[in-house]
This record gives sequence, C-alpha cells and structure tokens, in this order.
Amino acid sequence: MSKAAASPEFIFSSTGLTRETAQRITEQALAGCDDGELFLEVSRSEALQWDDGVLKSASHDERAGFGLRAVAEERTGFAHSSEVSEQALQRAAETVQAVRDGYDGVLAQPPRGTNQALYPDDDPTGALPFTEKVALLEKIDAFARSLEVKVRQVSVNLSSSWQAVAIVRADGEVRTDFRPLTRLDVSIITEDGEKRGNGFHGLGGRGHMGDYLSEEQWQAAVKEALRQSLVALDARPAPAGEMDVVLGPGWPGILLHEAVGHGLEGDFNRKGTSAFAGLVGERVAAKGVTVIDDGSIPLRRGSLSIDDEGTPTEATVLIEDGILKGYMQDRMNARLMGMAPTGNGRRESHAHAPMPRMTNTFMQAGEHDPEEIIRSVKKGLYAVSFGGGQVDITSGNFVFTCTEAYLIEDGRITAPAKDATLIGNGKDAMTRVRMVGNDLQLDSGIGTCGKAGQGVPVGVGQPTLRIDALTVGGTG
Repeated sequence: MSKAAASPEFIFSSTGLTRETAQRITEQALAGCDDGELFLEVSRSEALQWDDGVLKSASHDERAGFGLRAVAEERTGFAHSSEVSEQALQRAAETVQAVRDGYDGVLAQPPRGTNQALYPDDDPTGALPFTEKVALLEKIDAFARSLEVKVRQVSVNLSSSWQAVAIVRADGEVRTDFRPLTRLDVSIITEDGEKRGNGFHGLGGRGHMGDYLSEEQWQAAVKEALRQSLVALDARPAPAGEMDVVLGPGWPGILLHEAVGHGLEGDFNRKGTSAFAGLVGERVAAKGVTVIDDGSIPLRRGSLSIDDEGTPTEATVLIEDGILKGYMQDRMNARLMGMAPTGNGRRESHAHAPMPRMTNTFMQAGEHDPEEIIRSVKKGLYAVSFGGGQVDITSGNFVFTCTEAYLIEDGRITAPAKDATLIGNGKDAMTRVRMVGNDLQLDSGIGTCGKAGQGVPVGVGQPTLRIDALTVGGTG
C-alpha cells in the first residue's frame, strides 16, 4: 500500500464522500449533543481453510460503510449503512438527532492527537498470490504428516484483513488508522488404537504477513500442535475437588481476561453490575498482583494506534499490587463517571457502536522462578492451555475447560490430565494468588473477544501463577 493510499483522502475517495460533506453533516447531526462521531470504514478480508488434504473453502470480502453516533447524557443515537453517500448520511443524521429529545449539551473536546505508529499500513490480503497461499497450506499439511504416523487429520486456516478507518468529528478533527491483521492456525488429530488426541497452535498479529509465514514459524506451529495432540493420547481423567492450581504463562491469561478483565470495563462499573463496581482504591487481589491493559504494544493483535473513537491507546494500570486503580474507559462512560478515557472505545465494524473493550490485557511478572512454583505444590493441577469458558460479569463466577493440563504430585509435574475444568470466582481467585512467576509471556496472537454480539481482536498474557484452593471439575 502506497503512502498516498494510506491517507484520509484514500478513505474519502473510496467511500465516495468528500471531507467537506462528511464534516458538514456530522456537525449538523451532533449539534446540541455531548459527543459523537462519524466512523468511516473501508475493509478487506480473506480466509482460506485447508482440511484433510484439500482446500475446503476460500473467501474474499471487500466492504465500505459508515456509522454515525450522537451521544446526549446517557442516551445514544446510532445509524449505519453500507451505502456511503450524501443522501444516506443525511438520513442517518436526521435519525441520530432524535436522541437529543430537547436536550442541549456542549460538545466534548476531541481526543488528543497521536503520532504512534504501532504497525505497518500495508494490506496483507494482497501480500501473496492466491496460488502461493494454497501451496503453503498444502506444504504445512505434508510436513505435519511426515513427522508422525499417528497423524490422522490436519486442518490449517490462514486469514488476513485490512481495515482503513477515518473518524470525523463535528469540530473538524479527523483521525485515521490503517490496521493490518494476519492469523495462521494449525489443528492436528492423532490416533493410537481407540485413543484420539487433539492439538492446536495459532499465531498472528499486526505485522507484515511474511512475519508469520516463514518456514521456521509455520513448522514450529505444526510441531506444537502435534506435541499437544500426542500428549492428549495418554492423558488420564482429571481428579475432581478443591486443589492448588498452577497456571502456565501466556495463553492461560485468557482466564484473567474473562474472569477479571470484563469486570473492569467502564460500562459495567458505571451501571453497578460488575463485581468490581465502586471498589477503586480497595484491595481486590493478593499483593504482587498487577494487571495492565495496554493497546500500545507494537504489532500485537490487540493493539491499536487509536481506538474507534479516535483516542490514542495507552498502558492502563487496572490493579496495582492488589489495589484496584481504575477501569477501561470509552469516552461516554469516562465522562459520566468523571474519569479520563483510556483508549478502550472499540467496535467490530462501522455497523456497531463503540463500547469499553479490552486490548492486550495481562498480569505483570513477579519474582518467583516457575520451577520454584511447581515445587511448592504438594498435590494440584498444572493448567497450560484453555478452551471455552463461561463468566457471569455481575457475580464474577467462571467455568473454564482446560485443553492441556497435568497433575502435580510432590512438587513435580507428572501425568497429563484430560476433561479438567476450573470453577471459581474471578475476584475471589485473585485474592488466592500465592506466587507470581518471573516469566511473563503474551499469547501467540490468536485472541478474539466477544461482548454484546461484537467480536474484536485482543491479546492476553501472564506469568506462571499459583492460585490456592480452586475447584477442579474432573471425571477421575
């Protein structure tokens, strides 16, 4: 993508709107409101699915659209369309103005500008010819089968997208961002007699597509998926009961994301529906627990130069040494709570209104060596990876399924365990943290977070972590 293409002029010309028209109608729509914006989007996406030796599906999508939002007090008027024209935008402006209902506010100050460039502006969907992508998937399949005779099925997914956005405000400010995203997933099923094992590994981020498709990287992904699958062949049923649990570094941070992170989003706390509402300044976790949301880490899947309201992302300390410091905020909830926006106003696309969402959420490293943490456990569970889970934001109660776990016996990792679930309460679990490792890892770039029907890319992470007396569900 040329520098000329990665510009506001590209977005306006691609949608057929002039900058002058967009600003004039946005100013009209937001007259007398507290806040709002016109969100213009041009996007491209591509996905290839290889399964069991053949290309099962391939898709390419291009779209453009706008979302126009007006905010008055706690009320939001929102209209969107995939028809981008002066007439469609004028109709949207008349619709969202109804949110005023006699109210006359003062338009909030625009977000501060940013010069942070966290990722290239190139479009990864066109980085490789289609035939080369298919050949790569076939090569990955062949490599996996060459490593182990027990391999029965190989599935590979390659997806990429590029989103160009312009955020137009009534005061004439325009913020733009050009967001690449690539993801490669490898799944392997092995069989040994009647036993079957599943393994998965994925990687990705906001760098150039080639950064994730080198031979070294995709071979490492295959080997990791195969390792997990072979481990699962010999896994024994997990025991049930209350026990000490050690969470591995990296992807297990998904439990922190779900069980704690959502409860620290501004909207839930403003409405008093979060277990963390009204607790700023109070202890909500054990000493040594520091949780951060940071959307400004270069090339990470959850990072954004600006959020979907135009606010620059930043490192937001949520919990510091066990004390709740604040929440993740979009502009509306921050204003209503008397706080500052943190760059966490996110939306799935132009067809969705923004809300407080996580970016890259992780626990900072502590002082303990991971081997020391394992040795400290007499009898427990070592959880390395998680699949699906359920969380109740109001209570903080969670249930998570472990996709890779091991028994800990007398301070040693022993047999792999299957069908293990972790059951607990996010707020309570944070008070049960006894040891925090010195090996912080972020996940490999595969997270997608759902909230209110919207999915957005996110990152998670944590060091090795010991949590005492969690309930483990098992069949052993």
